Amino acid sequence: MKVALINPNWRYGGSIYFGCRSPHLPLELGIAHQLLQRNEHRTLLIDAHLHNLSPSDIVAELKHFRPDMTVVTTAPTYLFWRCPPPELTVPQELVRALHGHAGFLVAVGPHGSATPRAVLRKLCVDLVVMGECEEVLMQLAAGERDVAGTCFIEGGDVRMIGGPRAAAFVDQLPLAWPGEMIRRHDHHHHRFDAEPIGPGAEVEASRGCPYHCTFCAKENFRNKYRRRPANLVLQEIDALAQQGVEYIYFIDEIFLPHEELLRGLLGRGLKFGVQTRIDVWKPEALELLGRAGCVSAECGVESLTVEGRDMLAKHCRMTTGQLADRLLEAKRHIPFVQANLIAMPQDDGELVRRWRKQMRDAGVWANDPVPLFPYPGSPDYRRLWGEPDDTAWERAHDHYLNQFRAFSDVQEQRPRRLCELEVAA
Repeated sequence: MKVALINPNWRYGGSIYFGCRSPHLPLELGIAHQLLQRNEHRTLLIDAHLHNLSPSDIVAELKHFRPDMTVVTTAPTYLFWRCPPPELTVPQELVRALHGHAGFLVAVGPHGSATPRAVLRKLCVDLVVMGECEEVLMQLAAGERDVAGTCFIEGGDVRMIGGPRAAAFVDQLPLAWPGEMIRRHDHHHHRFDAEPIGPGAEVEASRGCPYHCTFCAKENFRNKYRRRPANLVLQEIDALAQQGVEYIYFIDEIFLPHEELLRGLLGRGLKFGVQTRIDVWKPEALELLGRAGCVSAECGVESLTVEGRDMLAKHCRMTTGQLADRLLEAKRHIPFVQANLIAMPQDDGELVRRWRKQMRDAGVWANDPVPLFPYPGSPDYRRLWGEPDDTAWERAHDHYLNQFRAFSDVQEQRPRRLCELEVAA
């Protein structure tokens, strides 16, 4: 089968999206591309964001390739499946242009994992994948029917086969990217210690998280914690280094201490960044993390009070003072350390101001607390409204806009309502 895999050309006008807006490697499509080719399917991987392609540019490539199946993702890479743009504006515009040139149209991503019926309706695709998509796409390309983890219309009715799927992941072989993609990938995600010289890249060493914080929308995808063998991850990193990559970012939901991987990175000369919880790192592990090449650590603290952390189900055994001490210990070994904060009613504004100043004076960046979006598929959404229905994204978005009047410095300061963004498409 001939399969096209498309990462749209993302834009975020009017969005409440607070993730990074630079291009990132579309890992879910890269993994699917690798698996499909290994099983003798022909593939075309189009990263419209990286190459700044319009829908008409993409259609021109599809006319030449003539795919039997085309896959479109609804979030900008696995890195942001937990916090995607709520609106489907960009995928809507792309899919509308693709009709008649795409063959069997499939949508993958966090939106369809949480609300598959709504995504079927909004995108007018043939099938939506629920959960992690790589193995499902393999089965679809092989011609299998009634594949678990899929949603589609049959006889005028919506059919859902099982629930969201999880891939094995632990046997994922090293990913290989075309040289042109790597050469164009000049973004170093969450790096602030130095200006880029060579390309950056993203790598996935583990998937899922053993914690169940209320704000994290991972229950329908990338949930159960799994870790790839260190030797496979190091092979992938070595191949990237041979392509000129000087910095990698581990997109893992939580980068946990992994001595074999960190010792394997010693002496390779690569710099890297991670997102983690500071309370899972002992001082000696932080020292090894720094020696291995870590130059950026984004650490989830979220709340400065026990009550706030309990409300978020952090299950943190450290006091706020101990968390601060551990952050300062990390700063001894890592050039840039960030403490992530969420706007919590339990945290007094003056307490937050003093703590942020204390951290900044010691060289640790603590962000202005970010308003919490109740993503469909998160415990926070379920606490407010129960299980997500077909209007879950609209409900969460309206609640967010009604609750907050000020947003983080990476968001649009005058966000538009979700229905306005999607109708505009």
